[in-house]
Amino acid sequence: MPEIKETTHLKDLWNEAEAEKLSGNQLALLRYRSNLLGADLRITNFGGGNTSSKLDLPDPFTGRPVRVLAVKGSGGDLGSITDAGFALLYLDRLEQLKELYRGEQYEDEMVRYYPLSAFGENRVAASIDTPLHSFLPFSHVDHLHPDWAIALAASANGKRKLDEFNKEFDRKIVWVPWQRPGFELALLIERAVKDNPGAEGLILGGHGLFTWGMTQRDCYLNSIHTIDQMGEFILKHQSKKGSLFGGVKHGPVQDRKKIATQILPALRGVVSSNRRVVAHYADDEDALIFGGSKWAKELGLLGTSCPDHFLRTRVCPLFLPWDAAKEDIGVLKARIQTQAVEYRAAYKKYYDAGATSNSPKLRDSNPSVVVVPGVGLFGFGKNKKEARITTEFFINAIHVMAGANALEDGAVSHPLPQARHAEQSQQFTQFHNYVALPRSEAFRIEYWALEEAKLQRMPPEAEFSRKIALIIGGASGIGREVALLLARKGAHVVVADFDQQGAKRVAEEVGAIASPEFVAHARVDLSSAASLAEAANFTISHFGGVDIIVNTAAIYPVPGADGELADAQWAQTFLVNVTGNYLLARQTEWVFKDQGLPAAMVLTSSANAVVPKKGSEAYDTSKTALNHLIRELSIKLGPHVRVNGIAPATVVAGSTMFPRDRVIQSLEKYKIDFADSESTEELRAKLADFYAQRTLTKRPILPQDCAAAIVWLAGDQSAKTTGHVIPVDGGLSDAFLR
Repeated sequence: MPEIKETTHLKDLWNEAEAEKLSGNQLALLRYRSNLLGADLRITNFGGGNTSSKLDLPDPFTGRPVRVLAVKGSGGDLGSITDAGFALLYLDRLEQLKELYRGEQYEDEMVRYYPLSAFGENRVAASIDTPLHSFLPFSHVDHLHPDWAIALAASANGKRKLDEFNKEFDRKIVWVPWQRPGFELALLIERAVKDNPGAEGLILGGHGLFTWGMTQRDCYLNSIHTIDQMGEFILKHQSKKGSLFGGVKHGPVQDRKKIATQILPALRGVVSSNRRVVAHYADDEDALIFGGSKWAKELGLLGTSCPDHFLRTRVCPLFLPWDAAKEDIGVLKARIQTQAVEYRAAYKKYYDAGATSNSPKLRDSNPSVVVVPGVGLFGFGKNKKEARITTEFFINAIHVMAGANALEDGAVSHPLPQARHAEQSQQFTQFHNYVALPRSEAFRIEYWALEEAKLQRMPPEAEFSRKIALIIGGASGIGREVALLLARKGAHVVVADFDQQGAKRVAEEVGAIASPEFVAHARVDLSSAASLAEAANFTISHFGGVDIIVNTAAIYPVPGADGELADAQWAQTFLVNVTGNYLLARQTEWVFKDQGLPAAMVLTSSANAVVPKKGSEAYDTSKTALNHLIRELSIKLGPHVRVNGIAPATVVAGSTMFPRDRVIQSLEKYKIDFADSESTEELRAKLADFYAQRTLTKRPILPQDCAAAIVWLAGDQSAKTTGHVIPVDGGLSDAFLR
């Protein structure tokens, strides 16, 4: 092993005291080592890489010690893996698979033997990389995808530069040409280690890095030490190079975040032509330098090199040429439509060229990454986390391209070092010093039957997954219950309310149910068009668009001592309860139009809209007006947007319209006994029970009842319903339709 010195760029996170607590449990130490490696995206990306340890465990059949391989399970993530996330397999059985191997053409059939090699009761799905770990003669092995290492692996002069690296840092890292992950690669790297005694690691052409050690600590140190030195090597070349990617063509646009918000609904809509996606936007320095460079389009067309990258980013991003100095947003939006059509056609051609009768069906021909010069990078996925990770993966790819660019030192001739056989070299595509995988190899990985099997093991998606809901009035009562119910059903939620602290509390509740990444909160004033526009833009900036708008907010004016409302109270009631809903629709209409996706708006009316009462004229007539506004909006916003409403009878529980003093006034009015010592919720329950006796079902109307109706109206089960107001009143005969 190399002499370990202080690292320059990476931090040694190993805590000896923490490791000592785990010293009696090698599996726990493997998990500890894995978590440390996964904590830094420069070391490996989310879900990428593998770690392993060879352990002596008591055989459940004989009780005698037996050699077992513990390796990260398929689909696991190093940063968050637990002890239970590792596949355990008998090493001797894995070794016996060499005798069954019929050659590269049949290597996929070897995977079916991995479950048969499982140790004891372990049923964690073994990764395709399992034999890569088992055939190496080291107790502990790391297979990682650090940007700096892949930059070497994806350079046209990579093998020569690796020789320079070894000489400069007195290392012995061995080059292995490109081979798709699997059994054949396992045999290749086993042979490479045997042929190079004293080897300290392997660079896999176009792929990643293997390092190892005889103890957990040695393995960890070898990994971070090697990656750190490669970083030093790359960055030194980069500092000499100066500008990257051919230099700047478009600088960062000053108001790029605003522009991103303006184009995101159109972008999201066009890349959701197959199935809806959620967006993530990045305008960090790396994204802006790459997107605004002279070589961005050419490098983008080559796509990523590392298999772990393009499984998420697709074979290449969509590059949208745009000059902010000469072209307006309208030009960019129009270009989104035309360029997306061209991308889908090109992707279909790529699929058709690679597909065989046994290939999985084409999944989605839309891009998952979009690059806009001067604006930044947009990633798309089935949820916010996936969209963010997709974006991060392409940032990793940018780092790789930058490193390869920095290492360029003249013309490179064929055969390229990535090619295992000289005649394969011309199949690799390159631009300057950056080498991408052959399209045929990219297809074999993207549409690998084994990857398809992994996708099929994923649990079914929830009803509202991939959908984005903006809930006005979400801080309490019905709005809170809608937010919680939509979260349980998989939606991304923005909780908006005049009470910003209340919105924050509910957002935290939603985050605990789903994921903190799936929720955001904002303050909104229903009487202000600007505030409503800001809430819509906030939602777009977080998730890419809006699919569902729910408004449960309203005001109930309290008359003065003379029993009359002031003129200002009357005007404010209509401003909030009626005009506010109109403004909400007007400020979001452009979002729905740009997306071109089916959407739903659900507004909250009241049984009072059809039941005249003394003393509540402003509230009641405002709700009557809202009923007709719902019908008007359904016509105006159709066919893409369905607009419906619910009409609850009095909902007392959790309602901000029933503060303690108003509840007490009502209890006194109806001569209902109560004690001052009772809590507000107890008093509300008494009043709700009184109101329930007016209904046919004799049961109080709860916020949850209203939320269930709203969520039904917001979902696909009510796809043929629009322009209607659904009563949720327990059977209030006075409110029967006339």
